[in-house]
Amino acid sequence: MTGALLTGLLFVLMKAVCDGEPTHGGPETIKNPYEQDKLLYQTSQWVLKLFNDSLPFSRAESFCRGQFSSLITLKELKENKETLEFLQQTGLHSPVWVKDYNRGASEALALSRQYMEFSALNFPKESHEGFARVNVSFPALSSVSVCVRVQWYTEWSDASTVFSYAAPVLNNEFQLRGQVDMKGHIHLALIIHGKHFPYKASFANDGAWHHICATWSRISNSWAIYVDGEKRDMGYGTDMDRDIHGDGIFILGQDQDSFGGNFTEPFFGNITDLNVWNISLESRHVRALNLCSTMIKEKFFSWNLSLIHNHDVVKEVQATIFCPALHQQMELQGCRTFQGWSDQLPSLDWTDCSDFLPFICRSSRERHHKMEQISMSQSSQPSAFMNQLKKLSNKSQSQPVQEPSGLETLAQASTLLNISVQALEDTQQEGLQPADMLTLIQLLVLTADVSSEPTVCAENSSCDNVQELSQHFISVADSIISEENADKWQAIKEVVNGPMDVVKSIDKMVTQLSPSLTAETDHVTIQSPNIKLELQQQRLGEGSKVVSFCGPGSETHSVLDCISVPHQKIQDLENNGFYKITLVNTWYGSLRPIFNPEENITMEPTVTDGSQRYLGTVLGSSVISTTVLGDDQPVSMAVHFQLQHKLQNSIDAVYDPVCAYWDFDLTPEAGGWWNTKGCEVVSKHYGYTVCYCNHTTNFALLLQVYETQRSAENEKALQVLTFIGCGVSLCGLLFTFILFIAVGVPKSDRTTVHKNLIVALGLAELLLMCSDWATENQVACFMVTALLHLSFMASFCWMLVEGLLLWSKVVSVNISEDRRMKLYYVIGWGLPVLIVGLTLVISGEKYKAHDHCWLSVKTDTIWAFVGPVIFVLTVNAVVLCRVVMVTISSAHRRAKMLSPSFASKMQTFDLTWAVTRPVLILLPVLGLTWICGVLVHLSVVLSYIFIFLNSLQGLYIFIVYAVYNSEVRNAIKRIKEKRKALSFTNCSQPTSFLPSQRAPITPWSRSPPTSSSPETSETSGPFSSASTSLVIKNESFKKESFVSFSLRQASGNQEVQLTGFKPSGC
Repeated sequence: MTGALLTGLLFVLMKAVCDGEPTHGGPETIKNPYEQDKLLYQTSQWVLKLFNDSLPFSRAESFCRGQFSSLITLKELKENKETLEFLQQTGLHSPVWVKDYNRGASEALALSRQYMEFSALNFPKESHEGFARVNVSFPALSSVSVCVRVQWYTEWSDASTVFSYAAPVLNNEFQLRGQVDMKGHIHLALIIHGKHFPYKASFANDGAWHHICATWSRISNSWAIYVDGEKRDMGYGTDMDRDIHGDGIFILGQDQDSFGGNFTEPFFGNITDLNVWNISLESRHVRALNLCSTMIKEKFFSWNLSLIHNHDVVKEVQATIFCPALHQQMELQGCRTFQGWSDQLPSLDWTDCSDFLPFICRSSRERHHKMEQISMSQSSQPSAFMNQLKKLSNKSQSQPVQEPSGLETLAQASTLLNISVQALEDTQQEGLQPADMLTLIQLLVLTADVSSEPTVCAENSSCDNVQELSQHFISVADSIISEENADKWQAIKEVVNGPMDVVKSIDKMVTQLSPSLTAETDHVTIQSPNIKLELQQQRLGEGSKVVSFCGPGSETHSVLDCISVPHQKIQDLENNGFYKITLVNTWYGSLRPIFNPEENITMEPTVTDGSQRYLGTVLGSSVISTTVLGDDQPVSMAVHFQLQHKLQNSIDAVYDPVCAYWDFDLTPEAGGWWNTKGCEVVSKHYGYTVCYCNHTTNFALLLQVYETQRSAENEKALQVLTFIGCGVSLCGLLFTFILFIAVGVPKSDRTTVHKNLIVALGLAELLLMCSDWATENQVACFMVTALLHLSFMASFCWMLVEGLLLWSKVVSVNISEDRRMKLYYVIGWGLPVLIVGLTLVISGEKYKAHDHCWLSVKTDTIWAFVGPVIFVLTVNAVVLCRVVMVTISSAHRRAKMLSPSFASKMQTFDLTWAVTRPVLILLPVLGLTWICGVLVHLSVVLSYIFIFLNSLQGLYIFIVYAVYNSEVRNAIKRIKEKRKALSFTNCSQPTSFLPSQRAPITPWSRSPPTSSSPETSETSGPFSSASTSLVIKNESFKKESFVSFSLRQASGNQEVQLTGFKPSGC
C-alpha cells in the first residue's frame, strides 16, 4: 500500500489547502478519495480545519503537526468567538479533542528516579516446582483485569507461565504466558476460555522489572495486553459469550494442566504487586499503575503475602521498583475534550486519551495561503524529485488509505523513507524545490510520531529493520538541512518554523527507537555529510566510564565539536539505582547558514563597559545535542561541551561567545527560541569555546557581535597622537624629498621609486591630518575619503614596487630598466586608480562611513582597502625573508674567507647583523609596520603601537634613506667641495712661477680629467680649452693653498706655466 500512502501524503500537502477557498465567516465542505469529510473555516487570523475521522489524542496531535498546524487549544475555545461560532455551525454531536497548554507539554522533558519498596516472591531456576497460590474465592467474572510486576531470569529461554486461573469445568480459563525468542525478546500471549491467542506483545528480556496487565471484557468481547503502561496487543472475540467461571484456583508461576495441580511450564524470576479487578481497566488506568499511582477503582484482590501460599522453594525477597516522576503522570486523568454547549458556553470534559474522536487543526492565514501557493506551483509544474517519487511509488501495489494520518506502522514509514532516499539519489543534480522540502519534512514528522506509538514493535517485522529506517531517516533529514537549500528555507519560512523542526523530529525518533537500536549492540553510529548520530549504552553495574561524543573531524580544524557527561553525574545515576544508561548524541554541521543571517537573536550584551558597541547576536557554531536515557527513560543531566567558532574576529567586528540551547517551550507557536538559562562559559580559546550546562538538549554557541569602540579618553589620546605622528612623519618625508631634489642625487630606478613612495605617503599623511575638518560637509568628506583611499592605495602599491625592485636586485630578472619602470608606474599609480574607481562604482552610497571620512567598515567596502594591504604585506614579507637569506649566505662566505680562529669570533656577529640590518633598513619602505594596523580591532594597546610605529615611518625614511644614504652623502660632499673650490677661486690672486733653472724641464703628458676625480672636472672651467690643466694640492704651501699647472704650446716647444693661488685675506 506504499503507493496509496504516498499519494495520500502528497494530497495532504498539495490538495487539502487549495480545493476551494473558504469564504470568511463560513465553513466549506471538501471531499476527496483520501480523506473523510473535512470542514474549513477562515477567521480574521486563523484557518480551522475539522476532521470528522476519529483518532486518539496523540495521533490527532501528530496529524495536525504533519499539516504544519496545531491542535486547537483550550484558550482558543474560550477567547475566540469566531471559533465557537464555527463549532456551532458544524453541528457536531460528538466530543472533539482540545489541547490544554496549562497542563504543560505532552512529553516529559526529564525524569528523575523514584522508588517504591515491594515484597516480592522469588521463583528460583534451580527448581521446577515453585508456585504460589492466591487464597481468595473467585466469583464468576464478566470482566477482569490482572496486573503484576515481573522480573524474568535472562538465562531462561523456554515457555513460562506468569499466572493461570483454572475453573473446575475448564483448566485454561484465564492464563498469561511468555515465550523468549532467539533475540532475547519476551512475547506474551493470553489464553481465554481455553483459546490460545498468538504471542505478539513483546519487550526486551533485559533483567529489569516490567509492569504487565491483561484485561478482558465480555460486554465488549475484547481483550488487551499492556507492557509498561502501553498497549502492546489487543483482540476481539473469544468464541464463547460467557463469563469466566467462578470458584477457580489462581496460581502464580505455573500452568495448571489439571485443576490446582499437575504443574508445567514454570516461571523463573521475581513476581510482585499482583492486583486483580473485576472490571476491564482503561488505558489511562494502566498507565497510572505503571507510574506507581494509586487507583480510585476498587480492587478485587490487592497484593498481600499473607493471602498467598507459596511452595517451600519460593522465597520472599525485597524489591526496589522504579517509578517515573509525578509530572510524567499528566495524562492519567485523560485528555481535554469539547463536549458541546451548556447555557451558550462551551462544555469541557476529560476523556481517555486512547479514545477515537474528531479533531480540529488550526493554522495561521499566512501559513495557509503560503501552502496554497506552493502546492499550486507544484501541481502545475511538478519537480523532478516529485515525478521520480511518484514513479517509484507506482511500482508497489496500492490500497486505499483509511486514516488521515497516513502512516500506521514503522514498516510503512520505512518503505516511504526508502523510496524517498532513492528519489533523492536519482535527482541529486536537479536538487530539491521548496514543495519537495515540505513533503519530506511532513514525512519525518509522521515517522517520528509513529515511532512513539506503543504498537509499532508488536510485530517482529516492524522492528527488524529499525537500523535501516534510522539510516534513511537521517539521510532524508540531511538532504533537507543541506547548505545548498539555505535559500529555499526562506521560501518556506511561513509554513515551517525552521530547521529546528527537523532536529526535533530526529530527537524524537532516535529517543523512541533507542531500545531497539541498542538491543543487540552497545554502540550505534549513523553518519551523513551534515549529521552525525551516535548511541552509546553501558550498564552501570559494570563500572561507569565517561564517554565523549565528537563531531566529524576536519583537515583545517584540529579542535572538534565534542560533548560529554561528567563522570560524577553518571556515578550518581548508579548510586541511585539505575542499572543502564544510554547516551543519544547528535551533531548538526549545516544549520548555521540556514538560520536567517539578517535575523538578529535578541539577547542582552555581555560587554557593558562601553569599550565596544553591541551590534547583535548570531548563531556562530554547529549544533550538538545529547539525551541521557536512564533505564530507557529521559533523565536530566549536566553536560560539558566545546564548539568551534564558525566566525572569527574581523577588522570591523569582535565576537564574544555565549553558551546557549534551543528551548522548544520558549514561544512554542514559533517552534522555540534560543535560551541561555543554566548554561555558562567555562573557557574561551582562539577558535573554540568550552561550556557547561546543567541539563540536556540541543546546544550551540551564540556569538555576540561588537563594533570595536574605545573610551573617550583613549579616543582623544589616539586622535592627538595621530595628528602629532602624522606631522612628524610628514616633515620627515618632506625633508627627504627636498634632499633628493636639492643635492642632485644621481638618477636611478631606486631613487625614482623612493620619490614616488614619498609623494604618495606624504599626500596620505596630509589628507589624514585634514580629514577631521571635512566631517561636517558630506560632499567634502566623501571627496577626502576617496582621495585618502587613493593615496593610501598608491602608498601601498609603491611599497609593493619597492619589494619588487628589491627582488629584482636579489634575484636576476631579465627585463630592461625602461620597461621595468613603465610597469612600476602602472602598478604604483594605475592600479590604485582602478581599485578606487571600481569600489566607487560598486559600493555607491555605502562607500563612506557615516560618522567619519573613511571607508565604511559595516559593509564589504572596507575590503577594497584591507584586501590589497594584506596582499602587499604578504609579498613584501616574502621579499624580506629572501633578502635575509641572501645576507646570511654572504655572511657565511665572508666567514669562510677569514682564518678559522677569527671566523669563529666573527660568525655570531655577522649572522646577527645579517638578519638585523635588512630588517631595519627595509621595514619602513615595505610597509610591514602596518601588520599592527590589521590587528588594531583586537586591542587598544595595538592601536597605540600602530600609531607610534607609523608616526616614525616618515622620520625613519628620512634617517635611513636620506641621512645615511651613501648617494645623498656623496652628493652633499661634492656640493661642499665645489663650493670650497669656487670660494678659493673668487677670493685669491694669481702668481706666476717660471721654471727653475736648476730643475730640468720635464715634459707633461696630456691626459684628460678622469670621472673619478670630481674635483678636476669642477675646476677646469676657467682655463682655455687649448691648454690642459690639473689642480693639485701643493703640500709645500700652507693649508688651503693650491697650485695650477698649465701646459701651453709656444714656438714648437712645451712650456710649463705655474700659477699659484693663495687666499688673500682668507
